[in-house]
Amino acid sequence: MAIHRQIEQIIENDFFKGKIIVILGARQVGKSTLIKMLPSCNTFDTLWLDGENSDVRQILKNANSERLKQLTANNKIVVIDEAQKIEDIGSVLKLFADYNKDIQVIASGSSAFELRNTLNEPLTGRKFEYKLFPISFTEMVKHTNLLQEIRELPQRLVYGYYPEIVTSPNDAERLLRFLSDSYLYKDIFLFKGIKKPEKMLELLKLLAFQIGSEVNFNELSNSLKIDNQTVESYIEMLEQAFVIYKLPGYHTNQRTELKKSKKIYFNDLGIRNALINDFRPIEIRNDAGLLFENYVVNELRKQNEYNQVYANFYFWRNTVQREIDLIIEKNGQIRAFEIKWNSAKMAKLTKGFTNIYGETEFKVINNENFFEIIDNFT
Repeated sequence: MAIHRQIEQIIENDFFKGKIIVILGARQVGKSTLIKMLPSCNTFDTLWLDGENSDVRQILKNANSERLKQLTANNKIVVIDEAQKIEDIGSVLKLFADYNKDIQVIASGSSAFELRNTLNEPLTGRKFEYKLFPISFTEMVKHTNLLQEIRELPQRLVYGYYPEIVTSPNDAERLLRFLSDSYLYKDIFLFKGIKKPEKMLELLKLLAFQIGSEVNFNELSNSLKIDNQTVESYIEMLEQAFVIYKLPGYHTNQRTELKKSKKIYFNDLGIRNALINDFRPIEIRNDAGLLFENYVVNELRKQNEYNQVYANFYFWRNTVQREIDLIIEKNGQIRAFEIKWNSAKMAKLTKGFTNIYGETEFKVINNENFFEIIDNFT
């Protein structure tokens, strides 16, 4: 039985509005499966084009409106998978948007770095863009039930939420190793500008050991023996490839606050654990708290995207090392969260924070109440 994605109906509602639908997400995250599950794709004749096929790339190269009409024929929907592989895909999609308005085009891609660079200018005002993450806690609750997914939390912290991993739990470790290797080498190390792919892999492993910690670019640069600018550009590429993301420090220019600091998290914990070759059960790990913190931030970011909340995510720390794990800001209002794997651990807002921001909405997220916070995120 297929796992339905939260974003299905939102995308379906945007069909046939005269705009290109762009779906971004990591390889193997379920983009093609999602598209196939959309009601319109099962109602109207649909043409599937794979950007990894040379004949598809050739026929779309220097395409004009007449060629696109010949290609689409009587189809009402055109799906272009791995669209970033097609030369000048932005101009191709612009032709569709301008001259084939009765056809709905969906372009999916596993590299925001490559795809956005070619789409932004040609498709200004002509596209709806969505991100697809690994499966969410909420999606699994609907697929099974709340109690079962709560009980699966220890497994999710180790093996993550990639669709193939979730549906084949007995083979999770082997599949993750394969997914990690093929995904990294096929998508990331082929980026233009990566002159030393072995350094990129070393960087990834260093970042995997630093989840939930502030990143020190100087330390990374010294460890890898490459310059700071290269480290920063590689981290940007990894973020655009949906492997990691940065959480900036929240501040209002107070001298006591850290302003330029950033934390790094992984979009999927299974990929993170595969990189460091550590699939030990959560009960015997010394990084359980960090994994849980990464998990909670991941799940809240998914709900932020899928529910179209449009909140901003930060952490907070001051110069005397007082910290708040997560700050969520929307419309000038902030909420503060501490994330604790152990539900017995207590926490409260530090005075360094309340002295600046006053009494702010504050909650502790732990392994007993995490599902309530995720389920009610708005």
